[in-house]
Amino acid sequence: TAGSDDFDGFKKLFHRFLQVKGPSVDWAKISRPPEDSIQPYEKIRAKGLPASISASLNKLVVVKLNGGLGTSMGCKGPKSLISVRNENTFLDLTVQQIEHLNKTYDTNVALVLMNSFNTDEDTKKILQKYTHHRVKIHTFNQSRYPRINKESLLPIANDLGMSGENSEAWYPPGHGDIYASFANSGLLDQLIAEGKEYIFVSNIDNLGATVDLSILNHLMSQPADRRCEFIMEVTDKTRADVKGGTLIQYENHLRLLEIAQVPKAHVDEFKSVTKFKIFNTNNLWISLPAIKRLQEKNSMDLEIIVNPKTLDGGLNVIQLETAVGAAIKSFDNAMGINVPRSRFLPVKTSSDLLLVMSNLYTLDAGSLTMSKKREFPTTPHVKLGSSFTKVQDFLTRFENIPDMLELDHLTVSGDVTFGKNVTLKGTVIIIANHGDRIDIPAGAVLENKIVSGNLRILDH
Repeated sequence: TAGSDDFDGFKKLFHRFLQVKGPSVDWAKISRPPEDSIQPYEKIRAKGLPASISASLNKLVVVKLNGGLGTSMGCKGPKSLISVRNENTFLDLTVQQIEHLNKTYDTNVALVLMNSFNTDEDTKKILQKYTHHRVKIHTFNQSRYPRINKESLLPIANDLGMSGENSEAWYPPGHGDIYASFANSGLLDQLIAEGKEYIFVSNIDNLGATVDLSILNHLMSQPADRRCEFIMEVTDKTRADVKGGTLIQYENHLRLLEIAQVPKAHVDEFKSVTKFKIFNTNNLWISLPAIKRLQEKNSMDLEIIVNPKTLDGGLNVIQLETAVGAAIKSFDNAMGINVPRSRFLPVKTSSDLLLVMSNLYTLDAGSLTMSKKREFPTTPHVKLGSSFTKVQDFLTRFENIPDMLELDHLTVSGDVTFGKNVTLKGTVIIIANHGDRIDIPAGAVLENKIVSGNLRILDH
């Protein structure tokens, strides 16, 4: 049963947690990855595509990490069911992308969703709407592990139930759990039996994570004795990405270094954009037979991330988690590919949502691309204040989404609303102090402006 797999998995993880003390890396042993281990995307793309790309697509499965809830954006239920563009949810866009691939290349790329006990029921209900789409959809569930009391290190659950006072006793143990739960579900074996060779894994809220044929071709065209079993897409760090995990060379292997593993004294160094220039987008291409081999040998040994939480009642607990990318050290001929920033477009906040709903992006067959009309490829820096955190509140504050084609930086704080057809250019800062409200009038063009004070526009 799933329960005994979960128990077994948790026992192993907890056992390792008790054995390991202190940071999991020795800082002195870290070096920059060798030149050829992280290839520029341009070089891989320059090879062109063979006529047989359909055959490669038929060996690919797309896996989306779908365990998260929309709570941080003020939404109930799975995050993947939030509408992001023209009434399309994250899940809709994913299905459209894969369906488009299957129609264009006459292939059968399947979609697999890794759900958690938080998202499984709601996701399965909605999947009925895709029955007539040209994409086969499978789901499997992440494990359910017990939260542990920070002081006693004992589980806080009284029994295996999930209702009542036990509702906060469980957690999904991070996406590193994909390997074990994928294998335990039977889906891994089923897909291998169907002739599938690679999975492309990404977060469902990363709208830039589309199937890239050049990367797929690179994987499939390696000589048999040097088959690449793991590709991590990385991209250049900007000031906004200082917390992202980075690739290092450690004991002769590529390894993912997360901020949680860095000794306190070295955190600033880790955040520097000069020493560690790239970060993990969590777009990963992984060999299915290799996952099976490593799972059977039980040899992945993923670094444990200790995530402290305070529950509603004030109880301090810890949850032991792992990250999917941390397994890179266990796979043969693993490599990084430094991809354009456009492949990393995560929607974590309503500020991100504003960007993807705007005319900065165009939507085609489920894929968002930066508008041709944008003069330069960088995304504007948008910071919306707490009045915009919840998607519902955010939507009521915009009559429609402003024209942002020439925007560099937008900061909005306080009780602010936007009328129809507003244009924002350059740097725009709008601050309504406590008790004040600013209504930006319909048709306003704000270019390099700071707006403050009080401006009410009411229907007469």
